[in-house]
Amino acid sequence: MFTGLVEEVGHIKEIIKKGKSAVLIVSCKKVTEGSKPGDSIAVNGICLTVTKIENGIISFDLSFETVEKTAFKFLKPKTAVNLERALKVGDRLGGHILQGHVDTTAKVTGIKKVGESYIFTLKVSPKFTNLIVEKGSIGIDGISLTITEIKQENFSIAVIPTTYKATTLKFRRPGDIVNLEFDIIGKYIERILNKN
Repeated sequence: MFTGLVEEVGHIKEIIKKGKSAVLIVSCKKVTEGSKPGDSIAVNGICLTVTKIENGIISFDLSFETVEKTAFKFLKPKTAVNLERALKVGDRLGGHILQGHVDTTAKVTGIKKVGESYIFTLKVSPKFTNLIVEKGSIGIDGISLTITEIKQENFSIAVIPTTYKATTLKFRRPGDIVNLEFDIIGKYIERILNKN
């Protein structure tokens, strides 16, 4: 389980393709502290298992599902990624509950600076609009954010300067593809209400 509060921005050192799967190698500093093989770390919002740690380099295996259904297929070496270690029992839940299970991807369609903050607009498949709630929480590339406006399959989020500077959002441009994880409570409610 994660909170969506990014601990560090790391960089992809290498992506080794193995058929339809891959090995992801990331350079970082903070998230290596106290981590070991077998631990879970969210990389751009995707819960991955650490396979190796050595001198500030962490390796992860990526399944076919992860490669195909997330924005990982668009990443390249040197790309910045958001990193968060799994929540410990007793830690504060500063963001919202994230599982690291990406539901879908969305396209950034606009970025507008408003004062010192930013408004990001994203477009998502109509299939998922029922899971987007104004003033509700959403995970975007592993960042806990609040939805400010919804217009059909487009929605907006407001990003404060601290979040903008401390995450990969500062590198985002219109046209970029990001990972989305919808609120788990909302997903359960949707499932119960639409059960046949």
